[in-house]
Amino acid sequence: MTDPQHAATISVLVQNAPGVLVRVAGLIRRRGVNIHSLSVGPTEDPSISRMTIVVDTAPERTEQFAKQLRKVVEVLRATSIDSTPAVDRELALIKVNVTPGTRLEIMEIANVFRASVVDLTDKTMTLEVTGRGEKVDAFVTLLAKYGIREMARTGQVTLVRGAQNT
Repeated sequence: MTDPQHAATISVLVQNAPGVLVRVAGLIRRRGVNIHSLSVGPTEDPSISRMTIVVDTAPERTEQFAKQLRKVVEVLRATSIDSTPAVDRELALIKVNVTPGTRLEIMEIANVFRASVVDLTDKTMTLEVTGRGEKVDAFVTLLAKYGIREMARTGQVTLVRGAQNT
């Protein structure tokens, strides 16, 4: 995960249409800002998708990005949500090396992080963990000593708390 002091989150509702992702990512790229994570999926309305974009920039610049995104024809709403109470989560699948001697130890670590074992072989264990990015980072750090063979992370998804919509 990026340094939270240099990361900003933008929630974008877009028409669920081909090419929208490329236009949104291109707009951010042209501003010289790295996209740290980008999660896209349909909303409760299948014709609309939600993008949660975490960019490596100061949070005070995100309103400028949101205004620029609103000019894209397929963008229905773009909101900087850094100063808004929100719930954010990430999912990771992590495949680690195991031996008969380390299997239980890894399962104990997984239990502390409320992670699940989703696959197990003689030589590997695949774990699933969800939570804030910091939690996922801490879990990955503890598993590193066993040898991480592969990892896939979804990127952050976020919704504003309460009745307010983003």
